[in-house]
Amino acid sequence: MLDRLLRFGITVLMGIAGLMLVRLAIPYWAPLIETDFLNGSIFGTTLLVVLGLAVGMTVGGIIGYLLSPWLIKIAWQVTYWIERRLNKMPLQDVIVGSIGLAIGLIIANLLGAAFVPVPIVGNYIPGILSILFGYLGINLILRKREEIASIVSSRSVFGKDRTVKDKTNAKPKILDTSVIIDGRIADILNTGFIDGTLVIPVFVLEELQHIADSSDLLRRTRGRRGLDILNHIQKETDLTVVIDERDFDDISEVDSKLIKLAHILRAKVITNDYNLNKVAEIQGVEVLNINELSNAIKPVVLPGEEMTVTIIKDGKEIGQGVAYLDDGTMIVVDSGKQYIGRTIAVIVTSVLQTAAGRMIFAKPKAFERGA
Repeated sequence: MLDRLLRFGITVLMGIAGLMLVRLAIPYWAPLIETDFLNGSIFGTTLLVVLGLAVGMTVGGIIGYLLSPWLIKIAWQVTYWIERRLNKMPLQDVIVGSIGLAIGLIIANLLGAAFVPVPIVGNYIPGILSILFGYLGINLILRKREEIASIVSSRSVFGKDRTVKDKTNAKPKILDTSVIIDGRIADILNTGFIDGTLVIPVFVLEELQHIADSSDLLRRTRGRRGLDILNHIQKETDLTVVIDERDFDDISEVDSKLIKLAHILRAKVITNDYNLNKVAEIQGVEVLNINELSNAIKPVVLPGEEMTVTIIKDGKEIGQGVAYLDDGTMIVVDSGKQYIGRTIAVIVTSVLQTAAGRMIFAKPKAFERGA
């Protein structure tokens, strides 16, 4: 139904266009007809003028009717393209872009008014300037929106500097995919040690959904666990959780998108990804690594201390046995292979801190007694 209305409208508009073209041509050909063919008959000239207008309107309408399917198809394609672009853009970008368009059009009209008196091209220059400055207004204000926002937020309406931040105004925290799947972040948030707004980027949600839809059972389980953890965080924590709709189409890597979003929001990234941690630090983004937090809160063990452990497997070196504490810390027991499957008392000999965590070296207490 809508296509029929559009086709009818195009046909009418083209008919009117044909009528206007004939009307513009009347001053040039009407005197010739009046002089040469009708011997000055006003009635005959008027009749031909009317017929000319009718023919112009008819031809224009026919052309419009024939071209209307093609024009409607192009119009719908353009409409769908604009709609897709707007759906991908966050609401704040749409609002900011509209403001930029308005500013560009105002400047174009102010400049275009100066060219109106120019012969021939004066009527066309304002339209060209409107297209040019409208595009520049949208493009520039979208590219500079972060800088504009920072300038506005750093100064009050009276122009006073507001660079001194409220100490209670904590930086936002962005969660990456790995830390959500890990699950420990939910328990950390429940303790109240982390404050501020939690930001979940839309591209992290898309990655979680992609993992949850994987054909691989392990990946699918991890993805669904991540979605469950995220749902728990939204419902159970007292912090404000925000889904950020910004996606950076020019960047393919999720980690790079996280770093760019952190720069824009001046936020910290919560992760347990070692590589993301290092790349973010190089680019000046603050990182909260829960693996480092886990290592920091493990009990301090000093050489000479005694503890009771269960040897569960042999180590890399000959005769070694391996045990684990409740927090996952590995204990390498010299000459402990013979005690596999048994719980024994050991004495700590040294502690090694690595990037992967803490490793404790010990020996059986029975050996100490024997010495």
